[in-house]
Amino acid sequence: MSEWKTYKIKEFAEVVGGGTPNTTISEYWNGNISWITPRDLTGYRKTYISSGERKITEVGLKNSSSKLLPRGSVLITSRAPIGYVAIAEQEVCTNQGFKSLIINEKIANNLFIYYWVVNNTDFLNQMGTGTTFAEISGSVVKEIEIVLPPHEEQKAIASVLSSLDDKIDLLNRQNETLEKMAETLFRKWFVEDAKEDWEEKSLGELLTITSSKRIYYSEYVASGIPFYRSKEIIELRNSGSTSSELFISNERFNEIDSKFGSPKEGDILMTSVGTLGVAYRVKANEKFYFKDGNLTWFKDFKGLPSSVIYLWLISKIGQEELSSISIGSTQQALTIEGLKSICFKIPPKEIVSICEKQFDDIISKIDSNQNQILTLNTLRDTLLPKLMSGEVRVKLD
Repeated sequence: MSEWKTYKIKEFAEVVGGGTPNTTISEYWNGNISWITPRDLTGYRKTYISSGERKITEVGLKNSSSKLLPRGSVLITSRAPIGYVAIAEQEVCTNQGFKSLIINEKIANNLFIYYWVVNNTDFLNQMGTGTTFAEISGSVVKEIEIVLPPHEEQKAIASVLSSLDDKIDLLNRQNETLEKMAETLFRKWFVEDAKEDWEEKSLGELLTITSSKRIYYSEYVASGIPFYRSKEIIELRNSGSTSSELFISNERFNEIDSKFGSPKEGDILMTSVGTLGVAYRVKANEKFYFKDGNLTWFKDFKGLPSSVIYLWLISKIGQEELSSISIGSTQQALTIEGLKSICFKIPPKEIVSICEKQFDDIISKIDSNQNQILTLNTLRDTLLPKLMSGEVRVKLD
């Protein structure tokens, strides 16, 4: 560790803020220069970024305090939320919510610095000041001290971590492909090849759509059976895991389960207020209860199997159907009655059986990939602080 040295960020990087062109002047916008905002990094867990939701023109860039950042710059959000990070995959600029680093590659490796930020998000947030919202100033960022190993070791550490992230990204992209494949199959079987004489049934006739029994605040306990809200269902859908924050007692769960049931393998829970249509299919041996009102429960599948309903719900076709029946202006919602009214043309049983087999196979592959992603995430998150501190060293050739 004696060869590891402490540097202030200003000693190995230029710290650059961003800016926003006047939003009322049309000639500043819809150009060819990628303009990144913290929103573009919200929920973003990829190492590199090349573009965001909006682009600006050269005139817009000249008439703002933003600066064109070279490829390889490390983009760090400096306003709440602080510590979102990505590496520019091409020339980009940012709004004022960033303090970006143009790295001197003779001293620091940009990928190593990226992982340092990932490992120190809590530390960066603690440095934020302000009454309206927390922010880290450029002068503060310049003075932050980072212990850097020799350059070759930085590259080796970053390579180990990025190889894990690359595998995670590959598996995520495979799952996206599998979901698109399922959507193509659904469109073929249920839309393009649908026959006039096929029986039409409503979703309410094909399965039970309901919610949970109300759990009151006074019934929460420190440990026991996990109690999920929309937040946890969204996390389960996106990553396959969630950290339980709320619990009900085993006794209360058993009482509800014996009288009214609880989610079982193959059942589907879907967010129905605010963030709409995020669906999660319950896996084997999961034991939990959930919040009434915000989540809708699909169970007792009769005319169509759970796998078909689930992959329809998460498809573009299903999402468009859900959007068409949503209600509310301030906060959108999906009602149980509205969901029950959605209609399907039902293929003959032999076609449904073929669909079920294909869709079950797709879900099985998605679940397998998600399990691998969880394992790799755990490995990466375990190695990250150890590698960045030097507790675990990388053998150099």
